[in-house]
Amino acid sequence: RAAALLLLAVCQGCGGGSAGQSEAGGGKRALTRVALQLNWFPEAEHGGYYAALVHGFYEEAGLEVTILRGGPDTPVIPEVARGRIAFGISNADSLLLARAQEADVVALLAPMQHSPRCIMVHAASGIERLEELRGVTLAMSEASAFSHFLRRRLPLEDVQIVPYAGNIARFLEDPRYAQQGYVFSEPYLARRAGAVPRALMVSELGFDPYTSVLFARRELVERQPDLVRRMVRASVRGWDRYLSAPEETNRYICAQNEAMELDVLAYGVEALRPLVLDAVARRHGIGTMRLSRWQELEGQLVEAGQLKPGAARVQEAFTTRFLPRAAGARR
Repeated sequence: RAAALLLLAVCQGCGGGSAGQSEAGGGKRALTRVALQLNWFPEAEHGGYYAALVHGFYEEAGLEVTILRGGPDTPVIPEVARGRIAFGISNADSLLLARAQEADVVALLAPMQHSPRCIMVHAASGIERLEELRGVTLAMSEASAFSHFLRRRLPLEDVQIVPYAGNIARFLEDPRYAQQGYVFSEPYLARRAGAVPRALMVSELGFDPYTSVLFARRELVERQPDLVRRMVRASVRGWDRYLSAPEETNRYICAQNEAMELDVLAYGVEALRPLVLDAVARRHGIGTMRLSRWQELEGQLVEAGQLKPGAARVQEAFTTRFLPRAAGARR
């Protein structure tokens, strides 16, 4: 961890929204300073971005990147949209909702082709499909788009919906308790604590937004395309390295968030690998995006009553122009 903390200390003085120059010693070229704001505390879902930092891919691309940890109330999209921070991480549904509120942000890289979002239930409940959710207390965020989608699609007979507390404490105590989670996090923690959980994937209902998406404001994309290209391609390299050799990066993530122990992170890599490297990503490269997926998501948000048709201008919501051709593609 000492090496990881030293690397963190080097990054403490980095800049934020506007790209700045820092002169490296020893005759090295100047690096462009930018910040990357996470949407949550450092976890495996951010592994590729941390790998790009730890393995020097950002530096090789001429960038000095500060990765800022997030949390439940971090205003990632507003900070990027206002130009206070250059790059952010969010999910595709949140980006569309923000665009409908005049936040002109653009998705650049979607490492997770499939959402890790799940509803975790006790196996002893006998519930094996989301359509069978009944007679339980269900903890999920009122603000999240997936929760509105579930309310529209599922009968939720005799289900009491309560706010998500951000931990599994109540789940461990109550056999009739269910909660939201990410498939590579909460189910593993529950099993480690002695419970027998079952993860029901929200994507099985068709709600499957791109996850851990790298994005920037349109002004930055248009005015500094070379900067954006370098950030995107170094991040793709990071994701490829994280999936093949995550150990050093996981030690670094653990140093930033001690709640994420190494065994949790190791499990997380294995669980997210098929979410990143599906058939489409293997053919077209890590991070690829398709208009049809964005349009389908837009329709689901409209169905859930969260979005007005056309408000998000979905064709302008993403670009693949900065992605390397077949970067990280595995056949």
